[in-house]
Amino acid sequence: MDTGSLVFSIIIISVLFLIIYLPILNRKERKKRIYEKYGHTDIAEKIINGTVWVGETSEQLLDSIGQPVDIDERVLKTKKKETWKYHQKTANRYGLKIIVENGIVVGWDEKM
Repeated sequence: MDTGSLVFSIIIISVLFLIIYLPILNRKERKKRIYEKYGHTDIAEKIINGTVWVGETSEQLLDSIGQPVDIDERVLKTKKKETWKYHQKTANRYGLKIIVENGIVVGWDEKM
């Protein structure tokens, strides 16, 4: 095997490592971080599985499914109402809209 072939083989192996192993490592690190933050609880399991539920806090929502593409915010007399938007389809269409009132999930609308 010449030097060029050896270098090419090393590059291919390195790329495969990054493609295959890095996502596994990231999932393990995320799971570890969630357990450290929430303990080994039902809430931690929901967050790890990417579940959204009524009563979930905005912090738990961020840990569960991540930062939204956009947030619409309305401040009313007695509450702050936000619509967190995920999975953008077109300029003004989203696959998932989650309603958060005063930092708590109160519902959502999911389009398939």
